[in-house]
Amino acid sequence: MRRCFGILLCAVLAIGQVQQNAAATARRALDLLLGAKYVELNAMLTDIAKERLNTAFLRDKVGGEVKGFGKQGAIGRPVSALDGKSTLVSFPVHFAETTVNIQFTLNEKLQIAGLYLRPPNTPLPPLRQQPAYSTKTAFAEREVTVGANPWKLGGTLVMPSGKGPFPALVLVHGPGPNDRDETIFSTRIFKDLAEGLATRGVAVLRYDKRTKTYGDRMGSVEFTVEQETVADAVSALMLLRSEPGVDPKRVFLLGHSLGGYLAPRIAARDKKLGGIVLLAANARPIEDMALEQNTYAASLNGPPTAEGQKRLASLRAEVAKVKALAPGKVNPPIVMGLPAAYLLDLKGYDAVAAAKALSLPLLVLQGERDFQTTMTDFNLWKRMGATAKSYPALNHLFIAGQGTSSPAEYRAPGNVAPEVISDIATWILR
Repeated sequence: MRRCFGILLCAVLAIGQVQQNAAATARRALDLLLGAKYVELNAMLTDIAKERLNTAFLRDKVGGEVKGFGKQGAIGRPVSALDGKSTLVSFPVHFAETTVNIQFTLNEKLQIAGLYLRPPNTPLPPLRQQPAYSTKTAFAEREVTVGANPWKLGGTLVMPSGKGPFPALVLVHGPGPNDRDETIFSTRIFKDLAEGLATRGVAVLRYDKRTKTYGDRMGSVEFTVEQETVADAVSALMLLRSEPGVDPKRVFLLGHSLGGYLAPRIAARDKKLGGIVLLAANARPIEDMALEQNTYAASLNGPPTAEGQKRLASLRAEVAKVKALAPGKVNPPIVMGLPAAYLLDLKGYDAVAAAKALSLPLLVLQGERDFQTTMTDFNLWKRMGATAKSYPALNHLFIAGQGTSSPAEYRAPGNVAPEVISDIATWILR
């Protein structure tokens, strides 16, 4: 029997065994994918992944793309990395037309939670840095399911160590098909918030967004923010209140970006919240925000180019269509890439007025270097009497930086600033 001498050596050997087991499982999945055995591959997935990567999707979308690479050649040695409790394994596969890295994400049970086709020089995604304010011994994580069929979602509940009941928080995403960590390149905003707040004594629930888990299905229906965000946030709040160790009278909601814009609507539906935390929440209509953001990005290096001006003119035309939408009128089915019903549902929605009508405690936090949601929005929230604080160095992701903020800044590794964690925890625990 092999013995370990020293805690560090034992840990290294344990990590090596985990990655070795994961690599063997991932290779089995790769062989099934390349062999077009999609039913068998689907059986290796987590329950949530099976919804997204169903047999038809594996055959038509993933398999169809793989076949487009041409005749398969050699399979190279895998590379792997640990990302929290997940193991990432990526194989370089040579085809007649190109080389593709086929990456699998496996959970602790060696079930496949994700499948990605990556370019030749990028076998793995950038990995998150562990923030100093996250103390692993101060909390425990477990997987939960938010909602029910046909829209059940995977989630993670982070509970502080020790005896409760604890105050608790549900995290609601910004725009787009976000996962439970609100992953943007190597940043995991919601993971940072969950671990940092749980370390301070606040239970946190985060979950995958419906448009992430059921992207294809959502794309074929005329949905509104009710289906995209509100209904699932209300389900998450109900689940959190039912959890042992959670104080049901001290359950809060945190919305980031679009999640903050919709937080008053979610709170009105829920009717039991202890308070709302808004991070970079827009107070103005989303079409106005989109035009402002794109104008900013197009002008970062001077006046917009001819191509940039053309794109902005096209966007202005789309914004004009949004303003012209009206109930009972024959409207274009899609505007600004969204169903007309989605935009009509938000017509006349005043988030600040909706929040004021709730008479709930409200904490508003804003990065002053944020170009997506600006100090204009922050001041609109602040005027309603909310507890408000801005941070000169932080961007839309609440990560510190210098100089003019830009989309390229999001590619740099970083974590939510510790003062944000501290301010949220202090406000909830007050």
